[in-house]
Amino acid sequence: MDLIDLITNLFTDYTVRTIALGSAVLGIVSGALGAYAVLRKQSLLGDAMSHAALPGIAIGFLLTGSKSPLVLGIGAAIAGWLATLLVMTIVRDTRIKQDTALGLALSVFFGFGLMLLTFIQKMPNAAQAGLDKFLFGQAAALVEEDVIVMAVVAAIALAAVMVFWKEFKILSFDPDFGATLGYRIRAIDVLLTTLLVMAIVIGLQTVGVVLMSAMIVAPAVAARQWTDRLGVMVALSALFGALAGVAGAFWSSSTERLPTGPAIVVCISAIAILSLLFAPNRGIVWSRIAAIGHRRRIRTDTVLGDMYALARHHEGHEQEHGHTAAVLQAMSYGSTGIDATLADLEQRGLVQRNAGDEWSLTAAGLDEARSRHPDPDGPMPDLAHEHT
Repeated sequence: MDLIDLITNLFTDYTVRTIALGSAVLGIVSGALGAYAVLRKQSLLGDAMSHAALPGIAIGFLLTGSKSPLVLGIGAAIAGWLATLLVMTIVRDTRIKQDTALGLALSVFFGFGLMLLTFIQKMPNAAQAGLDKFLFGQAAALVEEDVIVMAVVAAIALAAVMVFWKEFKILSFDPDFGATLGYRIRAIDVLLTTLLVMAIVIGLQTVGVVLMSAMIVAPAVAARQWTDRLGVMVALSALFGALAGVAGAFWSSSTERLPTGPAIVVCISAIAILSLLFAPNRGIVWSRIAAIGHRRRIRTDTVLGDMYALARHHEGHEQEHGHTAAVLQAMSYGSTGIDATLADLEQRGLVQRNAGDEWSLTAAGLDEARSRHPDPDGPMPDLAHEHT
């Protein structure tokens, strides 16, 4: 199936369109809210809350006997919210650090949920069939009504982000300063966490409790590599999440027996890896290239300064008196690649090769050296200096 067929299916195939729209909605809201979790160094919070939702799903089914997405979603939301409040209480009232509290909540709630799920699977009826799909998601089961509910919940969450933009920004960067201004930081924290729970709940049917944390963390990690501005980061995170959702839906629809949830997670992971490697300023490859250029500029400036210092001993005959590469190498302790540096300077017209394989500054090189190393009338520099 080629790209044109995939795009055509988006508008003509009900299943593909529904899954793609639902995945896009999930990517937008989880990406936008995940940006705050990453900035607050609470990436594990999404993982803990998604795993904590499992017992809520099981209890919701046991109490009602219904597998309605609304009923199970309410149960998941309550369980995730209670787990978050438990973590906050543990951190506030004990000496246990937040990462430890999150790990405890994740393991305890998820273990309890698996126990309840095992109990439900042994019930002597078929009503419980399909509950285990919440572990890894079952996007193919999405219907139009589910997407509408997801869109409404996502719109509420995003509207709350816009209304409380200033408060969430203060909470993310300097909560102590916000407290001095009179903001109720704990209430704002609970509100933001509640919105994150909402984002997790609407994603359980699509990617499941095990993989939902990737939808919270990966888009924000990718977006963080491209910008230092909160607004741009939130927008990029939402965009990356939506792109991964749609791409995963297309990939799953075109590949036999490929579940949509894992496909979406692989797509957003690929976006995060590419961002970590190639994003300007922060990307690993970009940083390596910038570091190489920086070292090259340092070596060039060092050799140019050394040649200028030597030339000042022969004032009026700077261009006639040259020095070998070995002399310049000896002056630059620890410096390597002197031949390549001299070749670079020669190409730029700053140095010239004289008879006897000696090097001296050109007129342009003298002017460049004076601009970089002023005070030609001052004391002569120590030729045994060390350059770093």
